[in-house]
Amino acid sequence: MIHGYTAAQIRAAEQPLLAAGRPLMQHAAFALAGVVAGELAGRRGAVAGSTAVLLVGSGNNGGDTLHAGALLATRGVRVLALCTTDRPHAEGLAALTRAGGRAVLVVDGLDLDPDPAATGADRGAGGAPGGARDAALDTDAATEGADLDPDTAARGAGRHDAHPAPLPRLWAGDAAAEAATADVLLDGLLGIGGRGAPRGVAGVLTTVLAQTLADGGDGPLVVAVDVPSGIGVDDGALPTDGTVLPADLTVTFGGVKAGLLLPPASGLAGTVRPVELGLGLDAGAAAVIRLEPADVAALWPVPGPGDHKYTRGVLGVVAGTATYPGAAVLTVQAAARAGVGMIRYQGPDRVVDAVLAARPEVVHGPGRVQAWLLGPGVDPADRDQADRVRAALARALAAGEPAVLDAGVLALLPDRVAPWCVLTPHAGELATLLSGRGAHVDRAAVESEPVRWARRAQELTGGTVLLKGSTTVIAGPQGVCYAQADAPGWLATAGAGDVLSGLLGALLAGRAEEVVADPSSAAALAAVAALVHGRAADRANPGGPVTAGAVAEAIAATVAGLLTEEDEDA
Repeated sequence: MIHGYTAAQIRAAEQPLLAAGRPLMQHAAFALAGVVAGELAGRRGAVAGSTAVLLVGSGNNGGDTLHAGALLATRGVRVLALCTTDRPHAEGLAALTRAGGRAVLVVDGLDLDPDPAATGADRGAGGAPGGARDAALDTDAATEGADLDPDTAARGAGRHDAHPAPLPRLWAGDAAAEAATADVLLDGLLGIGGRGAPRGVAGVLTTVLAQTLADGGDGPLVVAVDVPSGIGVDDGALPTDGTVLPADLTVTFGGVKAGLLLPPASGLAGTVRPVELGLGLDAGAAAVIRLEPADVAALWPVPGPGDHKYTRGVLGVVAGTATYPGAAVLTVQAAARAGVGMIRYQGPDRVVDAVLAARPEVVHGPGRVQAWLLGPGVDPADRDQADRVRAALARALAAGEPAVLDAGVLALLPDRVAPWCVLTPHAGELATLLSGRGAHVDRAAVESEPVRWARRAQELTGGTVLLKGSTTVIAGPQGVCYAQADAPGWLATAGAGDVLSGLLGALLAGRAEEVVADPSSAAALAAVAALVHGRAADRANPGGPVTAGAVAEAIAATVAGLLTEEDEDA
């Protein structure tokens, strides 16, 4: 289980250690250098002789990056620091210089004016003018290194105590060329105090590099230091006014930042490698949680020798219409393969025939159930099936029976539902749901801030909200939030959502009493369903295209593998 924390939580946890004199920056840099050295050894077969380029801002991440660069230089790495401020972390810069690394100040074309009379200023190092333009660079640096707030200032204490000689200057275009040809590129421009994309020359450098590396080829391994510069640290949002350099690997310090787990920023973080600094963070207060495969066994309803079909959970399904019979077939296939004790199906005769042909063990008609799956393939204009959905939902709410509310049922919801009802929209469906309740938003806005809008939907409906996507976000009561990124891109295929709904319905049926007693557990089970769904897609055809039916078929083996994996780990 991975816990993600806000910037404020990280700062608060750092303060007692900083007050006690713990050298957190040195610990972070040592770990960062070790990770990078391991990556270089794996990619090149050796650490010595490789090249590392550092993107350095004025904040603490710049200090982390410079100190790590110094450690790499002592191992024979050729290190070049591209500083976007003329006052980088002094101790880190001194350590890099002592170790044989180089540092330059990245400037744009205006800083390379060849005529000193044009500004009336003396020339600085490298023949570039100083004076007013340098003051502008200092102002940019202050905004770019926004993690210089009082909460974190102690971590980089002393970085401006000394005033080293001016750095040699390098034009941003040449700096980008140096970075693009390195073996590894460390992004240390902005840390957890940053707000928005890198600006000024740092923004120019980031944009050029992102465009260059997007063209493919054998570019450097991009390592984000703590976070990719510019992401929403708390909510995973991306800036609208600049560029974030996508990372292959993020080495994050003290605790995983929530934004590294949340979309859309999670798609730019690459592999996230946490570094423990002993902050003593409270897992119970985490802003977001991501389940790992080892967590499945503790949440999956595994039957014992005394169980029977009713104690294992009976799932009532109202899904599909004559126009969309396949939705019903996929949901019951998935629920059956997930191990639900029994399925009761209600729907039109034509769909009943299709369901029973696929799963003859399904029972047609009303009866005792522990949980419901409502809405896949249901057109609200189909009066008979819509009425069945309304009746089942009313029963679920009155009797305290958990329910998966998908697709067609979203247009039929009452003003409020119970927290043990799990809504499973995609971004377009969520936008429609929100707009119908006065929160006017379109699909693009939901996709740009999925956590915000999933939480808003949870507040407006009272239910638990599973927002489907490449990273699935689950918003539950009392601020509970999960984010699962287990699905391959191939899972974006017709019917995949129906399979997810069937899988989740089986889990709710198997854990019905617990879900009603502790409504926050519905969010945890939704996260389990998303995890298993994604892994089943990968099992169905590793690395290649899949169909919804193949994913449903792979669920049973996927669950067995996860439970066996847990047993082996124990």
